Amino acid sequence: MFKRSDQDNRPAVQVFVDGAAIAAREGDSVSAALLASGRDVRRATAVSGAPRLPYCMMGVCFDCLVTIDGVGNRQGCLVPVTEGMQIEIQKGKREIGK
Repeated sequence: MFKRSDQDNRPAVQVFVDGAAIAAREGDSVSAALLASGRDVRRATAVSGAPRLPYCMMGVCFDCLVTIDGVGNRQGCLVPVTEGMQIEIQKGKREIGK
C-alpha cells in the first residue's frame, strides 16, 4: 500500500524492529519507516486488544505508539529515525519501567 518514490535519494538508515533490521531513510519518522517497510506493523490496544496502525501521522490520534530504545508509549509519527534505533511494536498498555 505504501511505496517510496523512485526519486527519494536520501541516505539509508538501518533500524531494528522487534530485532529485525529494516531500511529507513534519513528524515523518516518511525511510523513512516514502518509503513514503508512493508511489514504488517500494528500495535494492540490496551482495552480490547484491537490491532491499530498509524492513522493521522501528526501526533493527534496516538495509534502509532511504539517502544523506542526501551522507552514505551512514544508516538512514532513524531520521532525521526536514527541509525541503529531499536523499535518494539507495543502490545497493550505500557509496562512499568519501560
